Amino acid sequence: MLENLRGGLVVSCQALADEPLHGPQFMERMALAAKQGGAVGIRANGYADIRAIKASLELPVIGINKRNIPGFDAFITPTKEDARIVHEAGADIIAVDATSQSRPESLAELVRYIRFDLGKPVMADVATLEDGVRAEQLGCDLVGTTLSGYTPATRGGSGRGPDFELLKDLVARLRIPVIAEGRIHTPEQAKEALRLGAFCVVVGGAITRPQEITRRFLEGMKE
Repeated sequence: MLENLRGGLVVSCQALADEPLHGPQFMERMALAAKQGGAVGIRANGYADIRAIKASLELPVIGINKRNIPGFDAFITPTKEDARIVHEAGADIIAVDATSQSRPESLAELVRYIRFDLGKPVMADVATLEDGVRAEQLGCDLVGTTLSGYTPATRGGSGRGPDFELLKDLVARLRIPVIAEGRIHTPEQAKEALRLGAFCVVVGGAITRPQEITRRFLEGMKE
């Protein structure tokens, strides 16, 4: 399954509750459009969206469950219960926040639970090289640059574009596949990520969030 992702584009089909396209019926259609365009995989959030996409498409799904827990910063699949929900929805890979942010449960226990109790590969969403090294040591199967720029320690560190420096550092240091994800807005940036050694590339808002795409056009027109 992982080999099916190599060198390809994974499209993140997510819409939060306050967005116009929120709902499994919309995300399933978005995922179908991504598949027709040549995507090799989908990243999706929440039981309903994952379930709808898996019922409709024969593509690998990286599943997450975003949940804000008072008193803790980690919100991407933060607990074993969240991982179980993603598993039961049918996700092929389960992604978790693997940063040093505060969390309600031990990352080591969460990784063990996903790999051995649920029998699914784990993608570690990281923000720093140190996060990636620790994730590999804990047994994660994949590492993604997903959270660079979104933690207190890295916020604003890579500007508005992808964190290619982190990508290069992870590729040079780790033996497990490294996925480029986060603020990849153009095909040229996606191509550069592959050139730098990314196993595959995940693109979300630049493809699946019309409001974000519209704002980017307007900002460019003003410039």
